[in-house]
Amino acid sequence: MTFESNLDKYADLAVKVAVNLQPGQDLWINAPIHMPEFVRLITRKAYEAGAKHVHIEWQDEICTRIKYEHAPEEAFEEYPAWRVKALEDNAENGGAYLFIESGNPELLKDVDGKRVAAFSKSAGTALAKWRTYMTSYKMTWSIIAAPSAEWAKKVFPGVSEEEAIRALWEAIFKATRADQDNPVKLWGNHNDVLSSKREELSAKQYKKLHYRAPGTNLTVELPHNHIWRGGTANNAKGEIFNPNVPTEEVFVSPHRAGTSGIVRSTKPLSFQGKLIENFSLTFENGRVVDFQAEKGYDALSTMLNIDEGARYLGEIALVPDDSPISNSNLIFYNTLFDENASCHLAIGRSFAFCVENGTSMSPEELHQAGLNDSLTHVDFMIGSPDMEIDGELADGTLELIFRSGNWAV
Repeated sequence: MTFESNLDKYADLAVKVAVNLQPGQDLWINAPIHMPEFVRLITRKAYEAGAKHVHIEWQDEICTRIKYEHAPEEAFEEYPAWRVKALEDNAENGGAYLFIESGNPELLKDVDGKRVAAFSKSAGTALAKWRTYMTSYKMTWSIIAAPSAEWAKKVFPGVSEEEAIRALWEAIFKATRADQDNPVKLWGNHNDVLSSKREELSAKQYKKLHYRAPGTNLTVELPHNHIWRGGTANNAKGEIFNPNVPTEEVFVSPHRAGTSGIVRSTKPLSFQGKLIENFSLTFENGRVVDFQAEKGYDALSTMLNIDEGARYLGEIALVPDDSPISNSNLIFYNTLFDENASCHLAIGRSFAFCVENGTSMSPEELHQAGLNDSLTHVDFMIGSPDMEIDGELADGTLELIFRSGNWAV
């Protein structure tokens, strides 16, 4: 199949699967400035699907870097109120939000970490309400990806820039099934498989999960009446969408105070334009009490100190080692892909929809149910071919969940 035909099918997936755009619905696209043709293709397909308005918000990483290098300190302690209102209005009026990830994994590697931390806090505070709409699935949203030259060269360093970009496009097409005949139908089948797995795990109501791997010996407690999620979601109107394309995970939010032990990362983490590699976190009573990193220690410290909730887990996710993205043997240096090649955890904000009736609970009730609150939510990868996971039932019985990095149930 030609590049053009795969790109066309990928744009179809963005509209029909990722956000599942409905007639009369608005679409907000947060787009990289170097991808105008791809964004125009999505825009055309959105209007063909019945969109009322398609709003494009262009992002230029070079300008972002310039701001971090030259703007005054107070610029990073503010967040534009007009953007907050526009995002909230789009969500409250039933609009969809599509983010096209195309970042340079090391865009801000030499930038003062205090500036990054200040902006993370100001953005997290300003967008708290909008992010609540996202994490409670009250709005339609999705993340897809497109290559940038810097990202492509990071993944494929031994070839020319043009060859690297083409190779990354091919890897994205393969990971999202856009290189197959009728990928929209294939995604329907894939979502059915994930739905079956999450229903099986929810029915078990495990009290705890026990993780074992080189450098990892971790116990994670789960809340009462927890619900595993993965694949599709339903917005406030009951319309189905896929928050991530690709996705291979099933996930749940753990009990805020119930994580203990040590966990070691297995893939690099790109956090706000800085790489963190070979790091470990030590938990006591749910809280990170110690951390180490071979590279990116300061960025890891920034990540964990955005607020108090950033020291606690908000998500645990299960992904088999024998899965399409993992089998590519690529490190994408991008969470959207790397988290779907590996079991992972996330520090920060929990998901209200991961406990029964959670979306109708107040913040105080969610806290009492054991869920964590934070301005941030950052996934990091811990899976490997050596990963073993057991589920502990209410009576203390242990059941196999993962062996040798793959499902054992």
